[in-house]
Amino acid sequence: MQIAARCRKCGKVMSSQRIDNYRVKMTCSCGFSDFRTQTEKVKTVNPFYHKANFTPYVESEKGKMVLTMQRANREHMEIISLEEISMLVSSDFELSEVLHMVATKLAVQLHASVCNIYLMEGEELVLKATYGYEQEKIGMIRLKIGEGITGTVAKEMQPINLSRASQDPRYKVFPELNEEKYNSMLSFPITDKKDVYGVINLQTTSMRSFPEDEIYFVSIIANLILSAIKLRQKVASAKNGEKKSPIS
Repeated sequence: MQIAARCRKCGKVMSSQRIDNYRVKMTCSCGFSDFRTQTEKVKTVNPFYHKANFTPYVESEKGKMVLTMQRANREHMEIISLEEISMLVSSDFELSEVLHMVATKLAVQLHASVCNIYLMEGEELVLKATYGYEQEKIGMIRLKIGEGITGTVAKEMQPINLSRASQDPRYKVFPELNEEKYNSMLSFPITDKKDVYGVINLQTTSMRSFPEDEIYFVSIIANLILSAIKLRQKVASAKNGEKKSPIS
């Protein structure tokens, strides 16, 4: 199956090449490349597709039907988001662009007011992408390992899920971010179980705990971000190796 698409850089029609069961690589003569997915294999993108748990709160048959419809729509939207983010991870976009788009998609999908992505830079966690805060704060907000809720998650490499985050003694306030209006917070580590690479923070104005299925969803996103980081590190390392190798 051929996919027609135009290059985002030069506008020319791109050629397509099947990569695996759900990805197609789009290539332009100008050198730009991107990835698209085929929807018939969407379940392979989300290994937690059948693990979402929804408890009906109404007993009527009509109410149950509505909840079933909401569940189906939610799972469908999660799969679409995962497809899009999977493509971003494998694309030629800079990591900063990928993180910005991931933060936006994650916040919209989970109805969060704020989504911040911090990455390790030396011995500090640095804000690298945000949805909900001013873009000018990127690179300016820094935390040490163990500092605040975010630093604690990075240190322990375990998520923290709070319905009233501001009342937690570990909560660190950044006055310039106007955080006092946010209540619930899910802070999730980006880690390969050996090292920590960053932290994803989600915040809402409502007082609620993020349910298990949403935490599963964030865990998948964290793994995709980790893949994006390692992929770009590998590419950068290969380029540096080419520059250092002697010309034959």
